[in-house]
Amino acid sequence: MERDRVESIPSHDLVDQARSGDRDAFGELVRIHQHEVYTLAVRLVRDRDLASDVTQDTFVRAWRAMPKFRGDAKFTTWLHRITVNTAWTHRSRANKVRLDPIETLPVDPMSDGIDPARAGESASAARPIEEALGSLSSSVRSVVVLKDVYDWSHAEIADYLDISVTAAKVRLHRGRKQLRLKLREWKDGGE
Repeated sequence: MERDRVESIPSHDLVDQARSGDRDAFGELVRIHQHEVYTLAVRLVRDRDLASDVTQDTFVRAWRAMPKFRGDAKFTTWLHRITVNTAWTHRSRANKVRLDPIETLPVDPMSDGIDPARAGESASAARPIEEALGSLSSSVRSVVVLKDVYDWSHAEIADYLDISVTAAKVRLHRGRKQLRLKLREWKDGGE
């Protein structure tokens, strides 16, 4: 399939074609979602090299599972779940929690009409936010990232992590409270 033809196909049609074994359609889905999958992997494993491995394995697993994708959930939600599973598999293989600080992605303040002053503030806050996230326990951090970054529902988080909805809400509340305290310390220390 020609790339131009693939790029003009709506995403849900690409998913249907990939489910039928169309490698070009799946390749386009990879192109569309690779940055999002990598970003989630970095947030979960806190190591860019390991996140690259997680990203690659996520798409291998997704390709193998495509025929089984029923469409009950959005494709992105399904892909996020595979990413989380893959991240935890890689972390358990490493048999230790990595605490290396996450380097921030470069920000181009002129892209997408972003206000340069606001982009500068966001860029300067990115490191403290990542450090504050890193200070959370992995069980709390997972809930915060899945809810606040990827907008999963409490029920989706609870189902995925095999915890109750109440536990998901408690962890989210606890995580947000800890983040506020850490970021307040950073802000008060920077003035």
